[in-house]
Amino acid sequence: MTSKRAAARLPALLALAALAAAPLAAPAAAPAASAAPAAPAAPAVRYALKASYPIAGDGWWDYLAYDAASNRLFIAHATHVQVVDPTTGRVTGEIGDTPGVHGVALADDLGKGYTSNGQENTVSVFDLKTLQVKTKLKTTGENPDFIAYDRGSHRVFTFNGRSSNATIIDATTDRVVGTIALDGKPEAAAVDGRGRIYVNIENKSELTAIDTASGRVVATWPLKGCDDPSALAIDAAAHRLFAGCHNRQMVVVDADNGAVVSTLPIGQGVDADAYDAAAHLAFSSQGDGTLTVVRAEGGDRYRVVQDAPTRRGARTMALNPVSHDVYLVTADFEEAPAGAAHGRPAIKPGSFRLLVMAPTAR
Repeated sequence: MTSKRAAARLPALLALAALAAAPLAAPAAAPAASAAPAAPAAPAVRYALKASYPIAGDGWWDYLAYDAASNRLFIAHATHVQVVDPTTGRVTGEIGDTPGVHGVALADDLGKGYTSNGQENTVSVFDLKTLQVKTKLKTTGENPDFIAYDRGSHRVFTFNGRSSNATIIDATTDRVVGTIALDGKPEAAAVDGRGRIYVNIENKSELTAIDTASGRVVATWPLKGCDDPSALAIDAAAHRLFAGCHNRQMVVVDADNGAVVSTLPIGQGVDADAYDAAAHLAFSSQGDGTLTVVRAEGGDRYRVVQDAPTRRGARTMALNPVSHDVYLVTADFEEAPAGAAHGRPAIKPGSFRLLVMAPTAR
């Protein structure tokens, strides 16, 4: 998420942090959508805060990425990426010189990672084992924000927030090989593992599908009932996308034709979605201090099962698909003086921390 948009919205999120969650809404009808497979019955779970770990350093943060192979959490934090063991909260390393870093993409099969450095329009390529930066690449657009890796094509995609385009990087050679023109401002993206990557077009309330091999846009669909989509996750097996929207809605979309098959209420200020394929749960993290948990019940039936309290400002997250824990980060904020102009609130020094939300039996 761009810092400008975060600055504009965060004061409102802080004011809404204490509000109760919105009531559930009935799913929207599915226009000409292919049916999703039925999900097996699962025991009810509730998510609760398991741990809160202080993390050194101040400044604003953005996306998180979890590497299951090494049990490491990558946190985009101001001008560097902090690498954390989420079981202990210990910082085990960092990737420096990443001004305005937004996100991290992990190419485990190639032993490399990539960071999107929004303030200098670059991507840092680093060694996954040593965390040493191998090279920096100039993007073909301004403010590279969300970054994703497609294993099938061995390509990295940066979605450039200020230039309405995406940069394609060949991860085998670490060379920029193309640019994709988009219909508006891109936000979050999701890879399906079948040769497509999907991205929200935030200022148009659209969803765009891209062929990863050719780098061509194959479809752009309106997201009915969704304003300013800023989060995206995918259930690859069911061909369903989960888009988090700033009108406090999550829309579930058929990835084959763009049809909205369900609409569900979430909290205010969403900035990340995730999907746990084993548990058949979708997650939405909001800056108002809520984590919305949605159960996929099969046949395009989805139900909000919890709005778990987190902490205000905890708008981005990463999912551990093994333990099913959800990781978020946030900090404490200074109270604005009476009559002060709205803007980004000051962070209290030394208050940055990692939150671990864990499933518990009901």
